[in-house]
Amino acid sequence: MDVVERVVTDRGELVLRRDAEHYELISNGVFLMDTRAGESERTLVRAALGAAAPGARLLIAGLGVGFSLAEAVSSGQPAEIVVVEIEPAVVAWHDSHLAPYSGGALRDPRVRVVTADLGGWLATTDERFDAICLDVDNGPDWTVFDDNAALYGDAGTALLRNHLNPGGVLAVWSASASAAYISRLSATIGPVETVLTEVDRGEPDVVYLARVPA
Repeated sequence: MDVVERVVTDRGELVLRRDAEHYELISNGVFLMDTRAGESERTLVRAALGAAAPGARLLIAGLGVGFSLAEAVSSGQPAEIVVVEIEPAVVAWHDSHLAPYSGGALRDPRVRVVTADLGGWLATTDERFDAICLDVDNGPDWTVFDDNAALYGDAGTALLRNHLNPGGVLAVWSASASAAYISRLSATIGPVETVLTEVDRGEPDVVYLARVPA
């Protein structure tokens, strides 16, 4: 295991390390994600776009290793893709080490990257979207960063709802199932569909899909 880059951020130490041909993102010693699979992240985007009309405005919350953005750009459906990523280093690594995994998607003319905290940015913008893909942490019941928990709570879910157009869809990635979160999505946004992706070990990855009434 080789450390490729190590940076100190407002949230602590962020490390990009390499294990053979794959990369891993580690925050304060805690594993965040790697480049080994990505099927559930692609499912997140496919499910969101599948519920949206052609020409959709898509928000991807969390750039990560780029699987979600690459999936969105490979589709001709979205007219605009806004990516919100809090870590400048992660954005920069997509010009070097992680470029193969996002497939050069940051250079697509439909893509705009906002380097900011998602909750803070949503609180100050009036932009609205036809689909929002939320993948900023491990899900509602297992957050690496305490501040991210608010995005999955009542106020955070309402904030996301306020940035969806009528008929819009919120797709949320989670490392585990959460009955309480399904109830929150149903009450705050609308009917919820659950999509599972089997993984090699442990519980399936989960994508929750909640639609705003048209």
